[in-house]
Amino acid sequence: MAAKKKQVISTDPGKMIYHNMDFIDSDNGRPIRIIAEFMAPNQIFQQEGVQNTIVFFGSARTLPMSEIKKRMKGCKDKKELARLKRLEVVAEYYDAAHELGAKLGRWANKQHKGFAIMTGGGPGIMEAGNRGANDVGTSSVGLNIRLPFEQHPNPYIDDKLNLQFRYFFIRKYWFMKLAKAMVVFPGGFGTLDEMFEILTLIQTKKYGDRMPVVIFGSKYWNKVLNWNYLAETGMIDKDDLKLFHFCDTVDEAYDVVTKALEKTME
Repeated sequence: MAAKKKQVISTDPGKMIYHNMDFIDSDNGRPIRIIAEFMAPNQIFQQEGVQNTIVFFGSARTLPMSEIKKRMKGCKDKKELARLKRLEVVAEYYDAAHELGAKLGRWANKQHKGFAIMTGGGPGIMEAGNRGANDVGTSSVGLNIRLPFEQHPNPYIDDKLNLQFRYFFIRKYWFMKLAKAMVVFPGGFGTLDEMFEILTLIQTKKYGDRMPVVIFGSKYWNKVLNWNYLAETGMIDKDDLKLFHFCDTVDEAYDVVTKALEKTME
């Protein structure tokens, strides 16, 4: 096994050590990077008046139906055509996230309580949610994370609310910190990870307030997971299935979220 290459920190006479990016990016600088990602978003949200968020989760790979049809037209690459046909099955969810983002955005604008639509900041479902918020002038937050593929900030995030993260666990913290509701659209490993961490925190009462969690697209999710079997085998309590709501239409998801939130504001 090759020895780990020793990191060399360059020095710049007269420059403060905390301005030395060689150090900040080094292994020894990791605690400082972590603290910065914990602390800086709070100041940004305060400056921009973001007090409450409705969070959208879902796949970065999802495309709107119009874009899929456009790309399919004249496509001669069999591999790409097969990929687009697979994505065509879930394209409706991009369009639903876009519509729901706008509808919840209009509701949020009337509340005057610093509501924002928050996503993971990338393409796909995340883009759709930010796009809906952007369409109606609602604060649009993106918590982007640097990855070797897929993830790049979408163009519908407010410039001052486009946050870049290095660490998944701190990004998850900020998803939860201001969240008053969550909507989980079809997705892969990342979406499953985010959804189950949230449900676990609510289930174990680690998250203070019981908030509405919508799982959008029962046709998709019931194929991916056998929810009832979890309860039948005692892996979860039957009542744990009440921690979330399956919704299949934008109007249904809108009603679940807004009715729950309006009760808390009474």
